[in-house]
Amino acid sequence: MIKRSFDFLGALCALLLCFPIFVLVAIFIKLESQGPIFFSRIYVGKGFRHFSRYKFRTMIYSEPQRQEPSPVVSSHCFTRIGHLLRQFKLDELPQLINVLKGEMSLVGPRPEVPYYVNQFRDRYEGIIQVRPGLMDLSFLMYVDDLTVLGPSTIKPPVSESTYLQEVLPEKIRLANLYIEHRSFAFDLAVIAQTLLKLFGMRTVLLRVRASQHPNEIEETMVFKFLYRHKRVLLPVLDVSLIVLANYIAFWLRFDGQISLESYHLFTGMLPWLILIRGVSFFVFRLNEGLWRYVSIWDVKKILVGVLSGSLAFYVLVAWVLQVGAYPRSVYIIDAIMLIGLLVGIRVAVRLFRERKVINRMKRVLVIGAGDAGAKIVREMQAHPSCIYVPIGFVDDDPAKLNKRIHGVKVLGARHDLVDLLPMLKPEEVLVALPRASAAVVRDIMNVLSPFKLHIKTLPKLEDILNGHVSINQIRSLAIEDLLQRPSVNLRPEPVAQLIKGKRVFITGAGGSIGSELCRQIVEFEPEALILYERHENSLYTINSELNDHGHAKLIYPVLGDITDAQRLESTMQEYRPDIVFHAAAHKHVPLMEMNPSEAFKNNVLGTWAVADMANQYGVEYFVLISTDKAVNPSSVMGATKRVAELVIQGLARQASTCFLTVRFGNVLGSNGSVVPRFQQQINAGGPVTVTHPEVRRYFMSIPEAVGLVLQAATLGEQGSIYLLEMGEQIKLVDLARNLIKLSGHLPDKDISIEFVGLRPGEKLQEELVGHSESTIPSALDSILKVHSQQSLDNQIFDKINEIKAMSVSNDSRLVLEHLQQLVPTFCQISRIGKKQSESSHVPTYDLHLNSGKKRILIVDDDRPARKAIRIFLESQGYICAEADHGALALKWLETQHADLVITDNRMPVLGGFEFLERLKGGSQTLSLPVVVFSGHLNEEDKQRVLHYGVCAVFEKHEGFSEILPVIDRVLEKI
Repeated sequence: MIKRSFDFLGALCALLLCFPIFVLVAIFIKLESQGPIFFSRIYVGKGFRHFSRYKFRTMIYSEPQRQEPSPVVSSHCFTRIGHLLRQFKLDELPQLINVLKGEMSLVGPRPEVPYYVNQFRDRYEGIIQVRPGLMDLSFLMYVDDLTVLGPSTIKPPVSESTYLQEVLPEKIRLANLYIEHRSFAFDLAVIAQTLLKLFGMRTVLLRVRASQHPNEIEETMVFKFLYRHKRVLLPVLDVSLIVLANYIAFWLRFDGQISLESYHLFTGMLPWLILIRGVSFFVFRLNEGLWRYVSIWDVKKILVGVLSGSLAFYVLVAWVLQVGAYPRSVYIIDAIMLIGLLVGIRVAVRLFRERKVINRMKRVLVIGAGDAGAKIVREMQAHPSCIYVPIGFVDDDPAKLNKRIHGVKVLGARHDLVDLLPMLKPEEVLVALPRASAAVVRDIMNVLSPFKLHIKTLPKLEDILNGHVSINQIRSLAIEDLLQRPSVNLRPEPVAQLIKGKRVFITGAGGSIGSELCRQIVEFEPEALILYERHENSLYTINSELNDHGHAKLIYPVLGDITDAQRLESTMQEYRPDIVFHAAAHKHVPLMEMNPSEAFKNNVLGTWAVADMANQYGVEYFVLISTDKAVNPSSVMGATKRVAELVIQGLARQASTCFLTVRFGNVLGSNGSVVPRFQQQINAGGPVTVTHPEVRRYFMSIPEAVGLVLQAATLGEQGSIYLLEMGEQIKLVDLARNLIKLSGHLPDKDISIEFVGLRPGEKLQEELVGHSESTIPSALDSILKVHSQQSLDNQIFDKINEIKAMSVSNDSRLVLEHLQQLVPTFCQISRIGKKQSESSHVPTYDLHLNSGKKRILIVDDDRPARKAIRIFLESQGYICAEADHGALALKWLETQHADLVITDNRMPVLGGFEFLERLKGGSQTLSLPVVVFSGHLNEEDKQRVLHYGVCAVFEKHEGFSEILPVIDRVLEKI
């Protein structure tokens, strides 16, 4: 609105001032050659709307051509007046009419004809969001009268190829550069530079560099000089405003016709006026305040200073000098004009901040017009280095609709986002809803998902102290904000009572969980914190971090392995810990499938060694950090962690140390977890690899996981297993899609997702309790206690000792067999001894598991969909084959057997309906069961498919879990 108002007033004033020039130019054009005074051509304006751009005719008139006009001409037959007009850019003055009509702006991208815009429409998508300009960046770049094509004032003839290869790319670059830096202050800089150039002055305020230059727009020495010496220049500005206000007062008093006598009166009294104004300005210190913070206090000083000066000037003129001819109305008009000029220029500086002239500004749409949203917008407007420009609010409160907060309009509710985003074209969206639940944030994400936008947010309400909101608190939306449950708030008081003044021993202190344990525990003032870690770099990193935070006196880094009994004993003997947190473990599932002996050695024998040593040296509490993969394990890693749980429970029966276990799911952002892996793939441009479309996992943040561990330690029930209420499991494919969106990309468009098959040992879904377990509430909210109905094997330590020798000798097959005995629910489905390259894409099974499996033929021309269905069915134990179309499927069925066919409804070569006819083979029924799984079914097609006798019809978007019960039911009948 400010820009449009400025354009209108500026164009109107320019037209009024240039009216005599218009008349003279029109007369000269008509006298020199026949034809119209004005020349018009169709150009493309804002939103791809066409408009007629007006110019003075500078060429010899010829009959208009019927074809689409082009800016590329074969010859320049200019008239004599045309040469003059082009030299001083006066031929473009009629474009002020376009500015008045709202078709153009005073400053903007260079307009272009439809012929070329249509050829480069994708590159003009961002440019046409603003009005084209009468002045553009070429006035900054070619300040020395240089053009793209040479030094001549009037461009020489150019060919079509030259225009396309040199001129048009430069125009598009400059247009995009303007879009990037546009602001009201930047427009003023372009106008000032243009006027300097037109008056023949070589002074350069801002300079545009070539595209390969690192700073395409930079402040020149002149601009920097003006800014650096602004305090010296302020008195010059004040004098100029005093003279201008007094002249305007005389001009208005005499209706623009100042007589010679009045002019002499004006010039004669002007030195006295400047002197008195200068004294009053100094006395009232009008220039000591910072203009960027101009307020009512500054306005009051200006009023008092100007009125006092006017009164003193009146006394001097009327009583001292006794100049009776001096008009009395001038005193009043002069004071009003000067007050307006002084206040106006200060307010303008505050509004547009001179240092934002060439900053890269980002258009941001704010979701939430509450206290947080209002405060953050106020911060954006007031902060000198802020790069955000709020373009509107979105809020669900109907009472706020169309209202303005700090000048920013509330444009609609959340359901209006789909319509608002294409129109507003924001670069970022800020979710200013500190109280919003994860469900609300996910809904906003789903609405924004079709748009390529960066999404920012503010801290949660509990993180904003005293209601203060700052632009420094703006952060990117994180995956934790989208968890399908609220974060659990755990109480610090019991933990402080447990930790304060105690000696704490942490194994695996350099890992994700171990290092976070260190960070949180050190805040509770322990007597000593012993960091036990076998990886040198990890230990060095966490030790350095804690030292940098002033905890060097408490920290004792120890380089050691948990399977090294001598190192463990010497460490325990030296430091005598009171509490042990055992976080060291081998946790990468596929690697442990390949190295079961090492998994057993570290996860079982290492845990036993640390726990036994803790018991020997009188440790009060021992906390084992376990995993949901230990429940009904399908992997070596999960099985060994389950045995570790059994070891802790076994020791709890006979020890004075309080042994307990904490079990939780996947940790967001931990080393080697899926989130950093996805982020690496996104940063590399994709694809993002997901093992299976139906894989689901429990997730929690690292601080939350560590908080659970510390809280569980305070419960202190001997031999207990605790877990967190983790809500519903999250699909990994949904997690991948959300991470892609949070990175500002579009899933399946900018970044593709590929399904690569379950890795060895992986399950589709994890569990938190086993078949013989149940949960009961604990003394703390959101923490559950696991109750087992199965008695503990009294000979567990004897069986572990039997495996101990096998693991040392690396007999993987014997280790797995004994693991099966220790954990009867362990079902190891990966093939032993195979290289990862042979087993990582599709799960394989021992031969005896394949007996009696049903075979399914999948027919679909959509390869990714076909592969996803196959991976899912094979994970359920079925054997699958694939065909691209119906003809290939029929050929395959001539020599092979299938128990079921899953087919798409529309395919090339042999379509769905024809394929079903061929399967019937002239009989009344299909020769084998068929399920249709299609993405192109209307109600009529569905009824027609069912008429053929298919077992069921599904839409692809419904997912695979719905189709599985039907397949099982159909195949059970065979």
